[in-house]
Amino acid sequence: MKTTRKRYSAQFKAKVAMEAIRGDLTLAELAAKHGIHHTMIGAWKRQAMEGMASVFEGGDQSKAISEAEIEKLHVKIGQLVVERDFLAKASGR
Repeated sequence: MKTTRKRYSAQFKAKVAMEAIRGDLTLAELAAKHGIHHTMIGAWKRQAMEGMASVFEGGDQSKAISEAEIEKLHVKIGQLVVERDFLAKASGR
């Protein structure tokens, strides 16, 4: 029988990570409370602590564009320029 992996929302992960950072309960107690494995909580806590530094960096990090997205946009711009030039020649301009 095939089982599907459970997916957790970003809000749930953030809530659990914040509880782990506070340290009121141990990871084992949090795992029992939320019904998940303690290693997942540890990983979420580590991700939250690593990502916290980006909150305080200059600029708006939520709107940052990855290199792959920039490359895709450059390809699209090139395609549109070629189409524009072709249509301009075809119309006799």
